[in-house]
Amino acid sequence: MFDRLFTTAPPALAFAAFGAAPALLLIAGALWGGWALWAGLLWMALAAPAADVALSRSFPDADPQARFRATEAALVILIGLHFALLAAALAGFAGDRLGGAERVALFLGAGMYFGQVTNATAHELIHRAGRWPFRLGAAAYVSLLFGHHTSAHRLVHHRHVATAADPNSAPAGMGFWRFFPRAWIGSFRAGLAAERDLSARKPGRLNPYAIWVGGGLGLAAAVGLMLGPRALADYLALCLYAQMQLMLSDYVQHYGLRRQMTAGGKTEPVGPRHSWDSPHALSSLTLVNAPRHSDHHTHPNRAYPALQLERTGQPRPLLPYPLAVMAGLALIPPLWRRVMDRRAARMMGG
Repeated sequence: MFDRLFTTAPPALAFAAFGAAPALLLIAGALWGGWALWAGLLWMALAAPAADVALSRSFPDADPQARFRATEAALVILIGLHFALLAAALAGFAGDRLGGAERVALFLGAGMYFGQVTNATAHELIHRAGRWPFRLGAAAYVSLLFGHHTSAHRLVHHRHVATAADPNSAPAGMGFWRFFPRAWIGSFRAGLAAERDLSARKPGRLNPYAIWVGGGLGLAAAVGLMLGPRALADYLALCLYAQMQLMLSDYVQHYGLRRQMTAGGKTEPVGPRHSWDSPHALSSLTLVNAPRHSDHHTHPNRAYPALQLERTGQPRPLLPYPLAVMAGLALIPPLWRRVMDRRAARMMGG
């Protein structure tokens, strides 16, 4: 089975299977406690990253012109599991079935899942052309009190990535703990400005920030009224932790990379050199190919099973370890800079 994984491009349902497994364990653990909860946490925090480090291999590129079956169905399955896990986690926090250690395990495991798998899945959906896939992705972000990312990612990040105008592209030397509040506030403001500009050009258009902010406030109020203040506090903390995981992805995947100015005074087009890729199979399967990030920025509408990792042409920045491991390193800025600053300088020709 594993030999085949490294010799053929996986189908869409393989991404759904690998993304669903930790969610099912965490849902069972949230409802009943016990080994499933710890297994889900270990899967997200240790087992999958360790397996990727040990194997250090990727599956081959799919034909980018091929038609892929069940791509959106796989995403819908994963988003459904996101909402199921969120409901189960809130029920677990509100009840008395889980002990103190189990509550911590649920918080960490669910937060990692939301910030990594949910983020990757919702990200794919907000790039789809259909109305309902987009709304599902946006709803997932709203449920994490991060609805503005739906606007900021598409209207700001993709347009200005690897420039100073993008709050989510960290310059070389900026540590994550300085980046996090800067990116959160900056992307909220930049996304709001972009949506206001669209609304000014389309009279009568509803600014979606009314939904992003109003929906989040409504969900928080509903949790507090239905499940009580303890569950509300846990919900707010869980959303913040998931948002931190999401911002870690942006930080890691764009750190230190900058687009150059052309002779005409314009910013060069986005290319493979402006995002860090992670060539690790299990991470790619669990995160619907999000680690193949440079190809996504170059071809944002390309179906996720077809994202390319081919490196015979223009060189692409490659992370030395899987995305989850690099996110852990980013939490320790001196260690992160020791690993990444020279790599970023080489990619920028310094």
